[in-house]
Amino acid sequence: MAKEIERKFLVKTSGWQAAATNATAISQFYVSAGEDRSVRVRIVDGEKAKLTIKFGGAARARDEFEYPIPLADARDLLRFALGNVVEKTRHKVSHGGREYDVDTFEGALAGLVIAELETPDDVPDDELPDWLGDEVTGDRAFYNLSLALEGAP
Repeated sequence: MAKEIERKFLVKTSGWQAAATNATAISQFYVSAGEDRSVRVRIVDGEKAKLTIKFGGAARARDEFEYPIPLADARDLLRFALGNVVEKTRHKVSHGGREYDVDTFEGALAGLVIAELETPDDVPDDELPDWLGDEVTGDRAFYNLSLALEGAP
């Protein structure tokens, strides 16, 4: 089990793009969801799949269990998807010795850009990049589960 400390931000400028590397296509959906837990299936670049179980709702620190699963199983689980499949491209962006995931969403969520920072420690605000906008950590409307079930905020 991993404990993740995750912060989420809206992205206000394109300043991150110059440092972006490793674009990855992600298709994800949820097969179970509760007030403080979720079960997600993620397909990466159409080649690999993972099953992720999270506990802790929209808290900054959550318990997370993640397992690789056969791609055929992931595709079969799609028929049990709750809500919509979330399609996005994830870019790795380094800043200040830390790596950010910047997600650019497609389809019904096109135009939404969210940055995530997962670290074992809390990062002071003055060490965050200037291309980040409002922090939405803890705002359920911007979590992938809400985006799948309810659409764009």
